[in-house]
Amino acid sequence: MRRASRKRSTLANRAIAASAALILGGGGLLAVNVYASAGEGWSNPEPAQSGQLRNTGQQMSTIDCPEVANDLPQEVPDSARQEVDRELAALDSQITDAYKRFADSQEQIAQDPNLAQNAILGPLKDKRLASIDRITLAYDREGERPEGLESLAPCALRADDNGGVGDDGQDGGGNGDGQGDNAGQDNGQGGDQGADQGGDQGADQGGDQGDGNGDGGQDDGGQNNGNGGQAGNGPNAADFVDIQSVQPNVQQPPQQRGASRGQFVTNCGTNENGKFNPDNVIVAPGVSNGAHHMHDYVGNQANDAFASDDDLARGQTTCQNQGDKSTYYWPVLRLQNGQNEADANADGGGKDSNVGEIQTPTEVSLKFVGSPVSKVTAMPRFLRIITGDAKAFTNGDANANASWSCTGFEDRQLKDKYPICPEGSQVVRTFNFQSCWDGQNTDSANHRTHVAFAQENGACPNGFRAIPQLVQRIVYDVPPGPGFAVDSFPEQLHKPGTDHGDFINVFNSQLMKKVVACVNEGRQCT
Repeated sequence: MRRASRKRSTLANRAIAASAALILGGGGLLAVNVYASAGEGWSNPEPAQSGQLRNTGQQMSTIDCPEVANDLPQEVPDSARQEVDRELAALDSQITDAYKRFADSQEQIAQDPNLAQNAILGPLKDKRLASIDRITLAYDREGERPEGLESLAPCALRADDNGGVGDDGQDGGGNGDGQGDNAGQDNGQGGDQGADQGGDQGADQGGDQGDGNGDGGQDDGGQNNGNGGQAGNGPNAADFVDIQSVQPNVQQPPQQRGASRGQFVTNCGTNENGKFNPDNVIVAPGVSNGAHHMHDYVGNQANDAFASDDDLARGQTTCQNQGDKSTYYWPVLRLQNGQNEADANADGGGKDSNVGEIQTPTEVSLKFVGSPVSKVTAMPRFLRIITGDAKAFTNGDANANASWSCTGFEDRQLKDKYPICPEGSQVVRTFNFQSCWDGQNTDSANHRTHVAFAQENGACPNGFRAIPQLVQRIVYDVPPGPGFAVDSFPEQLHKPGTDHGDFINVFNSQLMKKVVACVNEGRQCT
């Protein structure tokens, strides 16, 4: 797959002008998506069952299904793990397939709401029930039988809960506070901007979309939308906010006596060699295209859906310190400039509504830091950690954890918005991984409960011990304005809150001892 060029297209330049107009108080933001509804950032309204949101006339945007993995017992019997993982991946594929049918049938659903239930939601429920039954049987053969999973089979249609523009270019109502539920912050300027984005986009869409195809909107993998959007399924303009309108909101717990103040930095490159795949060996081992979106990889080069721990241990690494064969991966960021990538007709790419030009980061920083209240202990080899939630748009924000900002403004972090950075400033994605481990397991059924975040005072929850915390910072040089998005599951509409990072620890024992000593002794090491 080719690397992204730095040349700015006509559409990208238009986005720069649009964001400049916004910063100066004008309107005319780039139209990025044709689906939207009124609402606020992290709200999760009761999903409707038909193709229209009740009493609003706005079009439904996606399929909302309960997350089965979250209700599984933590311990998966070894003999059942492969089948459970395979069926969980099948549930994701079923949603993706149903979303594609929904997206292709929206006009018919608007005319006949019963079509959604009969042709999409009903068959999806039947397939989910079959997979859930197989999961239950796999547990039942070897251990505790999970109860009540069948209640998670039904799915529903829902509207985009962010403000924006409907298909007819009408005012979608804006976004209320401009930042959604970001750290409980209510910023008036951000709110005005959200309304401006929602209100002005309709006019801009009507004015610009006619010439959009001439600027590179191409008919490839269903992309032909001419507005730089991700094959028409997101994000929308109200998913972006001017970082200069955000008040500083970063707080750190004070360090106490006994804190581990050091840090260890590992340099593993920026994926300049272009290792991509749409697999996720943590969530969907043995399943090709288990993520339904493309990942960047740095570190271990053996990582794909079929990599075993032994494969990772033998794999090559891009890390300068060859004792670190860990794998670090995250969804790629694409510039929505109408340019095709090599995956435009491939799984994880255009087939899963991920289109546009993949951007190589200008910088990737990977560091391990300590606890503000205690010493840290070594993390076990092959410990798996996922931070953030790839399905946060439909699951809600309980596990959302990625932060968005701009260089020069990193005391202002956004959870549910993409930042519009001023000229000369670059987009920053930050992942602060879980820093507490249960002391026993390298993974769990939902890939979360074996690790935890520290509490507000910096201490680990009862039963957990502090480990070196991975802090991952990724920087991109993209044109200012709402012209980029991370890859996502198709039904997640490329929302910024769905960003996430994955890590498998493959440090050798000697280097892990060095990391722990460095952090506990307050030194700066590489």
